[in-house]
Amino acid sequence: MIRVLLADDENLIRSALRALLSLEDGIEVVAEAATADEALAMARSFRPDVAVLDLQLPDRDGIALAADLHEQVPGCRTMIVTSHGRPGYLKRALAGGVGGFLPKTVSASVLAQVVRTVHAGGRYVDPELAADAISAGDSPLTARESDVLELAAEGAPVEEIARRAALTPGTVRNYLSSAASKLGAANRHEAVHVARRHGWI
Repeated sequence: MIRVLLADDENLIRSALRALLSLEDGIEVVAEAATADEALAMARSFRPDVAVLDLQLPDRDGIALAADLHEQVPGCRTMIVTSHGRPGYLKRALAGGVGGFLPKTVSASVLAQVVRTVHAGGRYVDPELAADAISAGDSPLTARESDVLELAAEGAPVEEIARRAALTPGTVRNYLSSAASKLGAANRHEAVHVARRHGWI
């Protein structure tokens, strides 16, 4: 029996996933969570074989949660089911050891098959998402530019970004200018939009 943990902040989606998986032989949903912190607590208690994670959880993203699960519950394999299948997210997820990445539009039979594949140590990436990721290429931003742009995305002024990133305001302006230039954006707000659309921040 494959023991599954579901983490999604939308009750309806979580209930639907539970109902679909409960119809499958050899799969049992043993725990559900609406946040990443809840999911970690449930995983420590129930020791699931596979965690099916939403990409966008209220307290942090599913990729960060997957990394926490791999560290704290080593026997638990992870997969992400999302309505935000952007190329950057897919690459980050695979780099972080996530075994499956698929859109919420897949059929119940594909979902169950991916749970089995991931449990067996295999990997599955939705073919359309994989093609998009290949055509989008890698992020042109450095890690520091991504960090600063992510802080800018929250609308913080340069001084606040500088304080939070432990940089000088001048350095922050340089990073923002460089990021905007690389992304072909007129300003930092447009740069944030472009980076988010590709899943680079």
